[in-house]
Amino acid sequence: MKLNKFLLPIIAVAGFAIYLSLFTVKEINQAIVLQFGDPKKIISQPGLQVKIPFIQNVVFIDRRILSLDPAPEEVIASDQKRLIVDAYARFKIVDPLKFYISVGDERVARSRLATIINSRLRGVLGKQSLATLLSEDRSKQMDIIQNDVNAEAQNFGIEIIDVRIKRADLPQANSEAIYKRMQTEREREAKEFRAKGAEMAVTITSTADKEVTVLLANAKKQSEIMKGEGDGQRNKIFAEAFGKDPEFFAFYRAMIAYEKALIGGDTSLILSPDSDFFKFFGDTGLIKKQ
Repeated sequence: MKLNKFLLPIIAVAGFAIYLSLFTVKEINQAIVLQFGDPKKIISQPGLQVKIPFIQNVVFIDRRILSLDPAPEEVIASDQKRLIVDAYARFKIVDPLKFYISVGDERVARSRLATIINSRLRGVLGKQSLATLLSEDRSKQMDIIQNDVNAEAQNFGIEIIDVRIKRADLPQANSEAIYKRMQTEREREAKEFRAKGAEMAVTITSTADKEVTVLLANAKKQSEIMKGEGDGQRNKIFAEAFGKDPEFFAFYRAMIAYEKALIGGDTSLILSPDSDFFKFFGDTGLIKKQ
């Protein structure tokens, strides 16, 4: 019984010491074994590992590709145009010992990288015009930024995989000013188009009215000519008929007079039977001679 009383505490202490001396490195992590704050060993392989309890402790470093999303940065282009640039980066911790010594942990590393990225954004993009920043040539500038950031990040044991721009927008005040300017320009163009349309309508209407007037005048002129030619031809025929048979011509003219006087209308004629108007119906007229 006395032996058991001594063994149980010893076994408990030994078990606790073994528990504290064992740790597991996951596949997504790297480990740094520290002894009184000084790095003693770098562990890159996953699995069960051993450390000295109470003397050594372990710091885990993420070995995955990590994302960084810095706050949007205002960039002034070479033509003094302002642009709000929202960039992102992907990075990987490739040297855990240098990373731990230089920045200590991931939170500090992210802050340092965000500062470097925004600084390089202002430095590189600030040398370009706004048109360049909004064109396909922007990718070349981002490659330069990535190389510059990577050169500084290597001091922290970090490799920059990629740096890209998610969005590039004009400041709110600039956007509103540009929108108003575009709206004013479109309204001006609309007024010009309407004015040109009205001018063209007046021109077309005037031209059409002129052409109508000319056509009517020509038609009237042509009709008068044709009427004159017809009257001339009729008079010629009448003259020839009168020359050949004066009595028949007189008879024809009398028939025309009868037609106009007696056919249609409400006109009443009161004539003497021996009037010249009825001479072709009397004993001395054309009928008698026939």
